[in-house]
Amino acid sequence: MSLWKYLTPVLLISVQICKAQTCDEFTDLDFKHAFLGTSVSVKLLLYTRENVSCGLPMSHTDLSATPNFNVSRPTTFIIHGFRPTGSAPVWIGEFSQLLLERKDMNVIVVDWNRGAANINYVKAKENTLKVGENLTALVKVMQNNGVSLESIHLIGISLGAHIAGFTGAKLNGSIGRITALDPAGPLFTGGSPEERLDPSDAQFVDVLHTDIDALGFRQAIGHIDFYANGGTDQPGCPLTIFAGTAYFKCDHQRSVYLYLESLKRICESRAFPCSSYRDFLDGKCLDCSQFGPPGCPIFGYDVIEMKDTLLKMGQTKTYFKTNPQSPFCMTTYTVHIMTWNKEVHFGYITIKLHSGSEEAVAITDHQASKFKKFTETKMLAHFDSDIKGPVDKLSLTFTTGNVLKPLYKLRVLRLRLTPMETKERPLCRYDFTLEDNKKITVRPIPCEDNNF
Repeated sequence: MSLWKYLTPVLLISVQICKAQTCDEFTDLDFKHAFLGTSVSVKLLLYTRENVSCGLPMSHTDLSATPNFNVSRPTTFIIHGFRPTGSAPVWIGEFSQLLLERKDMNVIVVDWNRGAANINYVKAKENTLKVGENLTALVKVMQNNGVSLESIHLIGISLGAHIAGFTGAKLNGSIGRITALDPAGPLFTGGSPEERLDPSDAQFVDVLHTDIDALGFRQAIGHIDFYANGGTDQPGCPLTIFAGTAYFKCDHQRSVYLYLESLKRICESRAFPCSSYRDFLDGKCLDCSQFGPPGCPIFGYDVIEMKDTLLKMGQTKTYFKTNPQSPFCMTTYTVHIMTWNKEVHFGYITIKLHSGSEEAVAITDHQASKFKKFTETKMLAHFDSDIKGPVDKLSLTFTTGNVLKPLYKLRVLRLRLTPMETKERPLCRYDFTLEDNKKITVRPIPCEDNNF
C-alpha cells in the first residue's frame, strides 16, 4: 500500500484546519469591557458566495491580500451601532447571508465593537467619526483598484447610519446608496447636516424610522424616509419597563428585522406618502399616482428600483403599518360605509375576511369613526395577512367602546372594501344592521357601480 494513501487523509485534515484558521468572527465582548470603555479598532470581515459562513479578515490597505474579494462585484457594507453590553449583534450572520442570496456581491461586516462597546454613549458617538475616516480610506483603496463608487451600498444601523453618512460625505456623495436603519437620535438631533447623515451623502439615501421618541432620529434625512407604525411603539414590543432591556431596545432593533424580512421577500409592505401618521391612518393619503405605474413604494431592499422617480420628487416621507411579529407585512383596504341612522353614531369596526380556511383580520381602532345619515364614512383597514383566494365571507363587528351608554345599532346602507395593493374588484354588501358588540357574517356581492 502506497504512502500516499496514508498521507491523503492527513493532508485533507490539515487543509481543513488551515481553512478554519483563516475564518474570523465578530468581536464578542462583555459588560466588563463596556464598563471600562473601549478604544476604536475597526475589523473588517468579508463574506462572499465562496465563503458564506466564513468571515475572512480583510486588509484595510491591500485588497490582493484578501481572498475572494472581487472588484467587479458590487460591495455592501453592514455597519452596526452602539453596543452597551459589548455582545455581538445576534442578526449579523443572517444579514450577510440574506444579502448574498439576493446578489453575487462582496459583503463587508464593519466590526467596530471596540469603540461601540462603551456604557458612555458620548464616547461611542465620538468614535463614529474615526470609524468613518477608516472606511473612507478603505473605499479610496477600493476605488484605486477599480471598484466603482456607484456599486457600493452602505447599510448603517443606529450610530452606524451616521458612520455611513460621514463616509459618504468624505467621498462627495459619490457612493451609490446608503440605507439607514433607525439612525441614532441622541446627540445628533438638532445638528447640522455635516454632523449627521443627510441626503447629499450618497446618490440615493433610504431611511427607516422605528423609535423616533427615544433612540432614533425623528426628522426625515433621506431621499425617502419610511416610518413604520408612525416611527414609535412597534407592535409586539414591551410597553412597560418591567420587561427589562427589551423595553429600551425592541423598537429600535425592530428596524433590522423589518429590513431582513424585505430581503427574504416573504411579503411586501407598501408605504404611502403623507404629512403625518394620523392622516395616513385616517385614509387621507392613498393617492399613489405620483409614483407612476409601480404605485406607492414598497419598503425595503428593493426600493432602489424606484430611485429615479424618488430623486425627481425630492424628500418623501412615507408611512406603513406592521404586525407584531413576522410576517410583518399587512394588507391594506379602503373601507367606505354609508349608514341611514337618524342620529350620529361613533364607533369602531372590526372586519374579518374569509377564503376557505384562510382568514385575515383588520381592526380600525386608532380613533372612533363618525357615522352620519347618508354621509360616506371612509376608513383605512390594515389586515394582518393577505388572502390569496377569493373572499367568500365577511365577518363584521361594530362597537362604540363605551360600556356606560346604551347599545346602538348601526344600519348600513352600503359597505365597500377596495384592496389598495391589487387590481382585484372591490367587495360590497348592501342593507344590513350591525348591533353593538355582536358579530355578523355575510357574503360579499359584486359592487353595483364603480363610483361608490
